[in-house]
Amino acid sequence: MIPLLVALGAAVGAPLRLLATRAAGRDGRDPASGTLVANVVGSAVLGLLLGLADVPAGAVALVGTGFCGALTTFSTFGADVIRLLEAGRPVRALGYLLATVLLGLGAAAGAYLAARGI
Repeated sequence: MIPLLVALGAAVGAPLRLLATRAAGRDGRDPASGTLVANVVGSAVLGLLLGLADVPAGAVALVGTGFCGALTTFSTFGADVIRLLEAGRPVRALGYLLATVLLGLGAAAGAYLAARGI
């Protein structure tokens, strides 16, 4: 049952990330901002889920592992940084890297603390 829940969550998270990236890349703009949004939102959702008390294992599999795991992407984030560097945009690459790490960790921690009522 757990693997099925993970697959169901991923079936929602992966298309959402694709839509975010495509929307961000419309009209020739940089699609990295879509990856940034997906990673920050996924981090917040996972932080919220893990901060809630007594979450059933099935919900963690569906939302945490499946949905958040497919929505967020470290591989695309890394590829985006390399692509920006190869395009001769080191300042933008560094900004993107820092924004992803800081906003992702901040979103996860903030949502976790909010769920705990802290």
